[in-house]
Amino acid sequence: MPVVTQWLNLRLQGDGHIENITKDVQHALERSRLQAGILTIFVQHTTASVMIIEDEPGIRADTKSFWDRLIPPDPTWQHNTRNPGETNGHSHLRGQLQGPSLTVPFTDAALALGTWQQIVVIDFDTQPRTRRILLQLIGE
Repeated sequence: MPVVTQWLNLRLQGDGHIENITKDVQHALERSRLQAGILTIFVQHTTASVMIIEDEPGIRADTKSFWDRLIPPDPTWQHNTRNPGETNGHSHLRGQLQGPSLTVPFTDAALALGTWQQIVVIDFDTQPRTRRILLQLIGE
């Protein structure tokens, strides 16, 4: 089976910024010329994650609120205290829990997403950064 690798670079703002990449991923699938298989989306950073959400303003706000409650910023996180100047210990913990990758099947050269499902990158870091995302397609 052919393997096609493509990259996305995104400038994200941190602090729970959510960027919808569904159209970018679909365009990558179309460029691959593959018809059926699986697509892995992998973010190469420990303070960002990929996930599927219903991308609407309420869910975006609830997602930020959820992470702020579950793993709040705290200067006493060991990452912060052992690394002078670091304030993003919570960002790393959030990334660990959410995870760096997602796999989506595709058929007829289209992502097999449900009606409301959208692929997003969430940036947990404390400052803006450019994020590198690997798209790897395996199929026929």
